[in-house]
Amino acid sequence: MTLTEQVIQNIISRLIKGQDYRIEIVALINAQFLQFAMEFFEKIVQAKLRNQDVLDWYKKEFLNPNLSADEIAIHSGLNKKTITNMFNSATKEIVIDASNEHYEVLYNSISQLIEKQNDIDLTLTIKFRGVSVELNINESLIVINTLAVKRAALRGGLWSTAGKRVEKPLMQTLCMLFDVPKENYVIHYAKGAKTLKEEELDFEREIDFFLVSNGEKYKCEVKLMGKGNPESADAVIARDSKIFIADKLSDLNKKQLNSLQVQWVELRNENGYQKFQKILQNLNIPHCHYSGNLDEKLSHIFSLIFSR
Repeated sequence: MTLTEQVIQNIISRLIKGQDYRIEIVALINAQFLQFAMEFFEKIVQAKLRNQDVLDWYKKEFLNPNLSADEIAIHSGLNKKTITNMFNSATKEIVIDASNEHYEVLYNSISQLIEKQNDIDLTLTIKFRGVSVELNINESLIVINTLAVKRAALRGGLWSTAGKRVEKPLMQTLCMLFDVPKENYVIHYAKGAKTLKEEELDFEREIDFFLVSNGEKYKCEVKLMGKGNPESADAVIARDSKIFIADKLSDLNKKQLNSLQVQWVELRNENGYQKFQKILQNLNIPHCHYSGNLDEKLSHIFSLIFSR
């Protein structure tokens, strides 16, 4: 699961301008979910037409061991993260066994529900290239459940990914806004990752960003959290960070950070990003005062960051 460069740029732009960035992620979730739904419906039509005499054609086609572990899990109504939490592993063998077991439970639950509420009927008709198939209530509920599980998986993955993928370019953007010399900030990649492109291949890797002053490094932490999130101080303590950049901070968050002598920026404040200049001043890091057209400046910065 990845965020496109354009979405990352949109998120950073909104953060710098003190706007809510979440609409960008919601739009991406919607786009990817709707694309999955359309492709899934097409597969449903083809699968049912191929198996008109097969009682449980859905299980035969969509829990087929030849499919990827991710596909099998989603089709059964699970996702790999849930399976990992259940079995401390997500090898394909475990995914297949867990998915088949869960599908049987789901199928039986739907059957029992329909028996108890037999006054409700549902028929889902899907038409593709002039050919249509009808799904009975059992089949329809299984399909609906699969779509719900897929959207939840997309939602969890993209929200988790956003913070990791935005942290480094956001810090670069702040530094470049105030013309901080390249020698005064540095990125430490995890072992095995030497460049942005390599890091993007695995967004779970920890990428540390430091401001540098007179040979001393100051670790920076970015959290795109909601107001009042109690994890702010915990994250700073755990990673020994000296600078904290957040979307929103509660009064309690600010007191916690101040008590830890951590310098912070709350981007959601009006012109909140400008507090970063005060941090540069406090650390005696060379920089220039920024003024001008923010959109033009950001566009120029993005062209430099994302062309590498």
